[in-house]
Amino acid sequence: QVQVVESGGGLVQAGGSLMLSCTVSGLTFDDYAMGWFRQAPGKEREGVSCINWSGKVAYYRYSAVENRFTASRDNAKNTAYLQMNKLETEDTAMYYCAVRGRTACNGVPATDEYSYWGEGTQVTVSS
Repeated sequence: QVQVVESGGGLVQAGGSLMLSCTVSGLTFDDYAMGWFRQAPGKEREGVSCINWSGKVAYYRYSAVENRFTASRDNAKNTAYLQMNKLETEDTAMYYCAVRGRTACNGVPATDEYSYWGEGTQVTVSS
């Protein structure tokens, strides 16, 4: 049984930082690319980043995110990370990680290209 568990969310002031973690069990972690998504109230879930199986290639959906967020992974720990710096109020959302059914990302794939999802971790940025 595959389990995906996010952690690291919280309340932070604008300009602050958070590191989200995503630990996966029940599969061979380095066989899969990992994605990060977010969903703000009243909005659709959107892709934030995708990192390939090795961790050597990462994609970001928006340049504004790429300049502030960094995706990484530690395959020995079956864990993916999203380091978020210079947080803005617009970053407030529930953040999810997901397992893609492939080793590579080829951009930031849509939600239907992911096989397993966590339940999310809330990030709230106050002004």
